[in-house]
Amino acid sequence: MTPKQTSQALLQQMAQIDRMEPGKLCTIRQGPEGAYYNLQCREHGKTVTRYVPRDQAELVAAHTANHERFQTLTAEYVALVAERTRAEREAGYKKKTSPRRSSWPKTRRSSN
Repeated sequence: MTPKQTSQALLQQMAQIDRMEPGKLCTIRQGPEGAYYNLQCREHGKTVTRYVPRDQAELVAAHTANHERFQTLTAEYVALVAERTRAEREAGYKKKTSPRRSSWPKTRRSSN
């Protein structure tokens, strides 16, 4: 986590990411004209593989990096808000005190 960013700063950084693609760009194999690529990701619990044309590989790599950055920022935001929520809750929490006990002995009432 970066040095204590504010939640507003994290949200602004997330908003600046305008293109992203989940998944991993993989090299399928090397051909005579260069590498062949595909993009692997999970959708609805299944692995999906999409072919990526060679001329778009660099762009897709940037988009997957943006997605990873977004995930990192989201995790930082969740941690920051959770920490603040816990601190607020603990500050408002007062330890329950037991009721004062009387110095008079307790007497039983008859059941009649």
